[in-house]
Amino acid sequence: MTATTSPATASSPLLQAMLNLTKFHREHEKFYASSPRELAVVLQRHARSLQALADQWSESEPSPRTPLSPYEGAEDLNSPAALQLDGVLFMEGEGRPTEITHLIRDLRTTAEDQRGTGEWLARAMESSWDVAAALVGIDGLADVLGERHRIIANDWQAATMNTVMSRLLDRAADILDRVDFAPAALRADLATDGVSVGLLYSAAELVSHAADLSSDSAGLVHDNERRWRVFRQRVADVLDATSTAES
Repeated sequence: MTATTSPATASSPLLQAMLNLTKFHREHEKFYASSPRELAVVLQRHARSLQALADQWSESEPSPRTPLSPYEGAEDLNSPAALQLDGVLFMEGEGRPTEITHLIRDLRTTAEDQRGTGEWLARAMESSWDVAAALVGIDGLADVLGERHRIIANDWQAATMNTVMSRLLDRAADILDRVDFAPAALRADLATDGVSVGLLYSAAELVSHAADLSSDSAGLVHDNERRWRVFRQRVADVLDATSTAES
């Protein structure tokens, strides 16, 4: 198709702005097409640690004992998988493992980051959607309007995923805060109702789902790569044609 413009509707400033966006935001999105997958791996590791602990506690019999050293590992509470994945070590003379504290803190920090990203991206896409309406009047962009709007839609959907992730991770942290991870308290719970097992399974499920959403959001952003390239080339062509017509 030969790029043509309508003198009545073509806007050089708008095209220049679009050219800028297609350059810098395309490069910016290359980061967000990979970084969320890296985050997904971290979240999945946390989920697997929680699942491993819940599996261990649901299968072992509580066995309180008087250790020679307070730093001895709790045979009935420790999981080799959780030790290897997140370093979670229950010691006979200690309270909640430091690694559990770090894990909960990581969930809350990530939730806050994802909430901020989701809110910012949603606002940006709302604005981008409004600006894209002006592109409809540029004839030379007629057959690539779908590409531009699909980019916005993908990013908007990713923004929603960020927001949902933040809620899932905050709730998972809330659930974990309900568990008394001190060995004596855990053993008392496991010897009766075993509520802590159910809480860990539930927290793990929420974190695992957040990991899936993080990976899916990266896929949406990655889908934009070809669309940015095609749209940028057409904008450049139309801008050249407009500049030639105006000279």
